[in-house]
Amino acid sequence: MGPAVTGLLNERRVTLKSPAQIEKMAVAGRLVSDVLERMASEVRPGITTAQLDELAEEMIRAAGGTPSFIGVPGRRAPYRHSLCISLDEEVVHGVPGSRRIRDGQLVSIDAGAIVDGWHGDAARTFIVGEVPGAVRDLVAATERAASVGIAAAVPGNYLSDISGAIEDVAKAAGYGIVRAFVGHGIGTEMHEEPQVTNYRTGSRGRRLEAGLCLAIEPMFTLGGDDVRIKPDGWTVYTADGSMSAHWENTIAITAQGPRILTERAGAGGSD
Repeated sequence: MGPAVTGLLNERRVTLKSPAQIEKMAVAGRLVSDVLERMASEVRPGITTAQLDELAEEMIRAAGGTPSFIGVPGRRAPYRHSLCISLDEEVVHGVPGSRRIRDGQLVSIDAGAIVDGWHGDAARTFIVGEVPGAVRDLVAATERAASVGIAAAVPGNYLSDISGAIEDVAKAAGYGIVRAFVGHGIGTEMHEEPQVTNYRTGSRGRRLEAGLCLAIEPMFTLGGDDVRIKPDGWTVYTADGSMSAHWENTIAITAQGPRILTERAGAGGSD
């Protein structure tokens, strides 16, 4: 779940996590990874977004976790679901309900879990059936942007190195970059400082160091950068109706480089 640039982040200083705390975050991260792997097998024509949400909540609670998203403050009311499920032109924060998945759709699923007080947060965009090549390329590029952004998250670099690596992938392909919603720090709160934009801001930003934990989450579109929010107060969609993809992982920066906490070894893939 990506916060808005304008203020869903907690106003608090950046915190660095100890190796023991990172191991606790890894437990939450593995649970989130397992949930998304289950979603990959369940996303199919005919299933409703509410059914997917129910399955995810059952998994999280059965593993001793708590859904991160339930209770997150919103414009009108706190969020009430375990997943955000966004379809086609929807970017993030799509609300589960009675809609049924159809062949030819993009289904972006964002999941979060708390275990022993620590958060994991990740998202994937799944391709259902056959879609145009341009749409498949968009999903692949968004996943690739997350990977190169994570690769730049090494001690001694700056936040701008992550942002620039992500932006370069989008620019090379001519994709829009959603600017109103960004990545974030994460730990005992789902949304912590610092913000991690998917585009250059003109500032190098914070210097990266071991112990910093981040949720890195590019959001690209086949059209422009602008987004709107639906009357439900949550669902963010592209202003021009273009298709959108979202890919997110929680990472810990270590002395050896970035460690992905929400992806099991060998996991990955967009469909």
